[in-house]
Amino acid sequence: MSTRAAHNLTKEMMQQLLMAIGSGPMEDTTQIKATEYSWHQPHYFDRSQLNKLEDFTKKVARTIAEKFTDFCNNEFDVAVVSITQHFAAELVDLALESKQNDYYLAFGNNQETSCGLICVPTQTASIWATQLLGDTESEGDSRVDLSLLEESLLLDITSAIVDAFSSPSKTYNFQPAENIVRRLLPLDLKGTEELCKFTFQVKKNDQEDSSEAYILILSNKLQHMVGKTVEAVAKFSPEEISKAILGRMQEMPVSVVAQVASAVLPFGEIVSLRPNDILLLDKRIDEPIELIVNGQRAFLARPAKSAGKHAVLITELACNT
Repeated sequence: MSTRAAHNLTKEMMQQLLMAIGSGPMEDTTQIKATEYSWHQPHYFDRSQLNKLEDFTKKVARTIAEKFTDFCNNEFDVAVVSITQHFAAELVDLALESKQNDYYLAFGNNQETSCGLICVPTQTASIWATQLLGDTESEGDSRVDLSLLEESLLLDITSAIVDAFSSPSKTYNFQPAENIVRRLLPLDLKGTEELCKFTFQVKKNDQEDSSEAYILILSNKLQHMVGKTVEAVAKFSPEEISKAILGRMQEMPVSVVAQVASAVLPFGEIVSLRPNDILLLDKRIDEPIELIVNGQRAFLARPAKSAGKHAVLITELACNT
């Protein structure tokens, strides 16, 4: 009696098998350790690439601190609080729901095409404006609106932050927009675009209180910095991907059970069963055996033997009804 090797499984045969077994209950995998992965969160950069971004933003933070020191004639410390990845739709929805009057300065490779922005929350804007004016007595003020002079000063410091974001790398030469805007994001975002958000904290060296703002930039504008290339993703054709998936599926172990027959008995009869009792099953001896794959009838077969072991000879593909 001959057997068929697993590597000879064709695509058509696999399709027949999948159709036969359907989508029945799967093997319990609750004990398998797996890394959590959320499809709701973008994964444009992996862990190692995020580490490179962290090194980059530490340099940016030092440069921003120097800008604040120059503008305010005081020593400042700037630290990166977090680096997170987001889909554009999430950020747009949050901006619409929050109804905040935050200040935004867009930036890009030129003033006409924006690829990122700096967001300065209202309270932070008030603190920065006060520090830029040198008014130490009212730094705790959280006014809603800034004067024209204060907005002009805020434009100066945020433009300097754009310059600081460009300075650690010769790859980037971002240009700030001419004006600061409020309320609406000055960036044309599409729902599936991925962005990187750098939240940073600014404080005077002699004070405990700090203020926060963030830089938002399209992830694809940072790929050269971390060594991420589009070519590495696009070099595989759909046919090659399909072939790779099919090859992997052929290596997956699948449990096959040969079911001779079955019987349904009242519980009382089952507990009374003893050795040498004869149990009548629901099939005649000339009826085929069922092969159960993944909990579903897949093939019909008849008993056989091979090399001193029980075996079955497949006779036909089972029809699930």
